[in-house]
Amino acid sequence: MNTGGRLVAGSHNRNEFVLINADESARIRSVQELSGQICQICGDEIELTVDGDSFVACNECAFPVCRPCYEYERREGNQACPQCKTRYKRIKGSPRVEGDEEEDDTDDLDNEFDYRNGVGPDQVSEGMLFSRRNSGIPQSDLDSAPPGSQIPLLTYDNEDIDISSDRHALIVPPSLGHGTKVHPVPLADPSVAAHPRPMVPQKDIAVYGYGSVAWKDRMEEWKKKQHEKLQVVKHEGGDGDEDFPMMDEGRQPLSRKLPIKSSRINPYRMLIIVRLVILGLFFHYRILHPVNDAYPLWLISVICEIWFAVSWVLDQFPKWYPIERETYLDRLSLRYEKEGKPSELAAVDVFVSTVDPMKEPPLITANTVLSILAVDYPVDKVACYVSDDGAAMLTFEALSETAEFARKWVPFCKKYSIEPRAPEWYFNQKMDYLKNKVHPSFVRERRAMKRDYEEFKVKINSLVATAQKVPEEGWTMQDGTPWPGNNVRDHPGMIQVFLGQDGARDVENNELPPLVYVSREKRPGFDHHKKAGAMNSLIRVSGVLSNAPYLLNVDCDHYINNSKALREAMCFMMDPQSGKKICYVQFPQRFDGIDRHDRYSNRNVVFFDINMKGLDGLQGPIYVGTGCVFRRQALYGYDAPKKKKLPGKTCNCWPKWCCLCCGSRKNRKKNTKDKKKKNREASSKQIHALENIEEGTRGSIAEKSPEAMQLKLEKKFGQSPVFVESTVMENGGVARNASPASLLREAIQVISCGYEDKTEWGKEIGWIYGSVTEDILTGFKMHCHGWRSVYCIPKRPAFKGSAPINLSDRLHQVLRWALGSVEIFLSRHCPIWYGYGGGLKWLERLSYINSVVYPWTSIPLLVYCSLPAICLLTGKFIVPEISNYASILFMALFLAIAVTGILEMQWGKVGIDDWWRNEQFWVIGGVSSHLFALFQGLLKVLAGVNTNFTVTSKAADDGEFSELYIFKWTSLLIPPTTLLIVNVIGVIVGVSDAINNGYDSWGPLFGRLFFALWVIIHLYPFLKGLLGKQDRMPTIILVWSILLASILTLLWVRVNPFVSKDGPVLEICGLNCDN
Repeated sequence: MNTGGRLVAGSHNRNEFVLINADESARIRSVQELSGQICQICGDEIELTVDGDSFVACNECAFPVCRPCYEYERREGNQACPQCKTRYKRIKGSPRVEGDEEEDDTDDLDNEFDYRNGVGPDQVSEGMLFSRRNSGIPQSDLDSAPPGSQIPLLTYDNEDIDISSDRHALIVPPSLGHGTKVHPVPLADPSVAAHPRPMVPQKDIAVYGYGSVAWKDRMEEWKKKQHEKLQVVKHEGGDGDEDFPMMDEGRQPLSRKLPIKSSRINPYRMLIIVRLVILGLFFHYRILHPVNDAYPLWLISVICEIWFAVSWVLDQFPKWYPIERETYLDRLSLRYEKEGKPSELAAVDVFVSTVDPMKEPPLITANTVLSILAVDYPVDKVACYVSDDGAAMLTFEALSETAEFARKWVPFCKKYSIEPRAPEWYFNQKMDYLKNKVHPSFVRERRAMKRDYEEFKVKINSLVATAQKVPEEGWTMQDGTPWPGNNVRDHPGMIQVFLGQDGARDVENNELPPLVYVSREKRPGFDHHKKAGAMNSLIRVSGVLSNAPYLLNVDCDHYINNSKALREAMCFMMDPQSGKKICYVQFPQRFDGIDRHDRYSNRNVVFFDINMKGLDGLQGPIYVGTGCVFRRQALYGYDAPKKKKLPGKTCNCWPKWCCLCCGSRKNRKKNTKDKKKKNREASSKQIHALENIEEGTRGSIAEKSPEAMQLKLEKKFGQSPVFVESTVMENGGVARNASPASLLREAIQVISCGYEDKTEWGKEIGWIYGSVTEDILTGFKMHCHGWRSVYCIPKRPAFKGSAPINLSDRLHQVLRWALGSVEIFLSRHCPIWYGYGGGLKWLERLSYINSVVYPWTSIPLLVYCSLPAICLLTGKFIVPEISNYASILFMALFLAIAVTGILEMQWGKVGIDDWWRNEQFWVIGGVSSHLFALFQGLLKVLAGVNTNFTVTSKAADDGEFSELYIFKWTSLLIPPTTLLIVNVIGVIVGVSDAINNGYDSWGPLFGRLFFALWVIIHLYPFLKGLLGKQDRMPTIILVWSILLASILTLLWVRVNPFVSKDGPVLEICGLNCDN
């Protein structure tokens, strides 16, 4: 539009503007004629530049933003484009901010207000008055202006209720000879005149062009609105046509990455490379310098060392990019919890799994359930499901008592914001419980609550005592009917909703989260798949009853220690920028009741604080079985949403024939890749990708082919129409017209034994079957679908549980983990050959390979730990006479190993005690649990033989950590005990031989002694566990170990390969004995 260089003003809300100093043909026109673009932040029209072009804030993506929003974002915001996140560059005419690069050109503001021509401040004031008088306004009108009267201002947003409707446009009074009247200007007090003060009175008003002007007070008011009022902006990563309201602070990310400081991580990476070089030189020396007189020992040692080096590489390189994360819970509340409106936080279904109430005490399970019901999250967004895979009436009755006590406990927790919200650990914690408590009734109510909890404990203990003796006819319910779970292996499915139904409220008449008891159907002849099958049953039941988009999985002994744990997870899951690609948020495991020295490395600090942080910098941590928040759609086997790639840049300046030679080969490769990709997608078992679901294809499923799509969904998810319908609801929710009775009938159907037959449950959907460690396999499948996971470490631990501090129980726990890894290694899901062509990154694949290969290290570890005793007993050694070069290599290798550990402890914030305990138990578990798991897995997979190692408990001592000294006989104790005795005997024999042979034999002995002492020191915690509190070794262990050590020693003497088969070689001593 041609304005003739005149000033333009008007109202955005009225779609009006005014031409000042215009001719008689000037008229009111639409603001759309100026630019036609709308600011995506404030909704105002985007003004034009002096060149007639629309104002462009970002040169990368041209995201429409007006100049005031651009300047405010640079001054008060994150200084980046909301769409492409590119940092805003300074545009000529805008003020500088911190971080702007120095520019050589001169700012036009300096030119516009140039005082070098003799125009000073005084002349500016006179010029403003002169300009006002020359504009045609009579002096009488100016003298009659009220005090403080202002020219009406343009609004950048909606009309302010405090300003009348006729004050929203810049008005030209009717006395002006060259203006067009829009509305009269109301003057509050005509007795006071407004004094015009133009800054440069000589300048023609037409020189300023057109635009809108905002004064300081108006700008401050606009900034205030940015903080107080909700602005409509688009989420990056969300649906294309969906707008989300958020406040200015709420626009910020809900979490951020905190990379490890370069001063710590760069030396660590450099040392890894140096260690690789040293390893290469070490193996070069070892292979080129064999020991001829002990060739078998040398060959075995070299093979073992090569295996250890490969294992180190698999463990080390996934820790190349360690990161930490930080969440912003206040931003989450600003975005999804608006005052006066229902909470928009996503719903979460919490799963608790238990089997045997005699091994998993009901009181522990009850505390876990109570911590879930009292979590700091909207009540209508949480549901707790307890899976009782043992169908025990004791668990059922304990949950009934828990529901009653929850009506008192939950309001008490929320009223006083106590932590933790598991009563057993809250009342037993050794701290000042009055800290930060100001309510005068807190002490009184706490005492009353503690008394109620003691009564609750008595009821639970009474139930446990009653359940010790089961009647011959089985248990009966209150109405006299037999308990359906009297036969653990043959019973119908059971579902009971304790809380959440109408009328179930706490003592303060507040709503409580639903508490649902679930026991799936069991029938002989069906494979129920243990914990994985129970978790899949919970997925289906919750999908029918509540269908929350997110799931939290905890073991029955892992209570919520941080009531804001769900909010911590939602900071990642509900982040509009990166949340769509996150399949689960894994929290570290922390434990109570472990001895101060952590003798058997129960805390596993090295894994949770070093390895998992390293994986978080790749594609995310592995799933460890508990304390994990899942996205339901990821468990349903859908692929992760893929980013749409921008079209590649093309150049039309070259003729087409120039691209034929060099481009044909690339095109052929591209076409080949596209064909392979299409074939892979066609052969995939996925019905439709999550990306298509997000784009709205779910709404058109029924329109395209309802019968065919229904058949496909039923083949994948089962024959329940209600559950199948719930699987296509990305945001969760249940059918509004469904009655609770009908939903309950449908929920009973989905937990029946035959429901999973001929479906993809356990293969592509839910927890994956085929291993006792279903957690590793389930997370691996999701990562293969392109999802990524997140590792969240809040300042206050999110979950805490109990760990077996007894030696035998600890070894059996490690045995179970190792057995699952062997099963995965021997299955089709082995990460060595499964999942190529998907979304799994190669460093993440290395970590999964390491997680299934480590049990095989037990064989070379056992052999390598036996070599020191063999060397001491035979006088041979695996290394020839050490030269200076070899000494430097050995010292450099040991130094690199030590420094690598020190640097890991620094950036992982792990103490040296925890690191050393982890190293010791790696040897203890490797020569016992890992070895047995390897043979058991081979027998199970190859021969179909199931071998179980039972633990028999003996007497226990009273007192703190008394369980630490309990001895439980198990076969796992024999190999490490034998190693310990053999090496001790070797040390005694070696030292005795050196004493008998004189000074010259001490030099070669030091290498063998160092080797043997290395093994003994690593097995020292095991030795303490055997001796127990009374410092004595159990007789059975001593007898078996001595017997096995004697057999091995006699066998070695019989087949000693270092003695000549023709007998000992006799030499003439040179002395004449006849004389």
